[in-house]
Amino acid sequence: MNIRNFENEGRKFVSNMGNFHVLEYIKDSSVSPANATAEYFMGKMGVRRRQVVIELDENNSAIVQAGAMQWMAGDVRATSGIKGVGDLFGKMVKGAVTKESAVKPEYVGNGWLVLEPTYKYIILVDVGSWGSGITIEDGMFYACSGTVKNSVVARKNLSSAALGGEGFFNLSLSGSGIAALESNVPYDEMIEVELNNETLKIDGNLAVCWSSNLEFTVEKSTKTLLGSAVSGEGLVNVYRGTGRVLMSPVAPTNSLYAATNTVAAKAAAVTSNTFGH
Repeated sequence: MNIRNFENEGRKFVSNMGNFHVLEYIKDSSVSPANATAEYFMGKMGVRRRQVVIELDENNSAIVQAGAMQWMAGDVRATSGIKGVGDLFGKMVKGAVTKESAVKPEYVGNGWLVLEPTYKYIILVDVGSWGSGITIEDGMFYACSGTVKNSVVARKNLSSAALGGEGFFNLSLSGSGIAALESNVPYDEMIEVELNNETLKIDGNLAVCWSSNLEFTVEKSTKTLLGSAVSGEGLVNVYRGTGRVLMSPVAPTNSLYAATNTVAAKAAAVTSNTFGH
């Protein structure tokens, strides 16, 4: 099968790892007069549409978030990835506690799988390079190789997690293969901290992912309530042990993408008023 015009002047593959590729719309020409202005300035700021493209063969399958498939070409078919009633129940429990879809379809066969475009950044991760595995923040999972195993890990200090407004559980990926993560921050702006039997304390959910073997708790920033009051800080996320933590330099937020829709709506209103008279 030949697929032409995958890449052109307006979109390029900007990241490749194994059979996973990231297609970025450098110039998005699929616009109308109503949103052309917003799209133009969004492109100048790097707010662009991106798609995950996966090559499938008999040795490479892919697990994706439910509803993420846009189109597939070749002898490609979707399976539920469920191995019995017990497996279904386990996946439902995982989905409930990690805020991910309970059932993630697995695509097998020979051909191409293209996922829905997103304005978020796509980070490709070699799961095997993280040793015992990689634990990711809620809502970041987008797709992974069929060889990657996923499980749920709990914070050791659940009472502090509740007080800090953090979730009790996170999704952990292990084994060999590639994972595609959705991020509000590009990879080249992230900070990687390598711990050698050391401690890292972070105020807020700046950590994007971390080594699964690290001890992860939520604690008071100081030993006493008075100290916390003086420092102006309350509870912090604490990572202990030997491993890596990938963190964002700024607090992740979805407001950017809500603002994108707002800007587009305002541009449409201005254009309508301008050309409507």
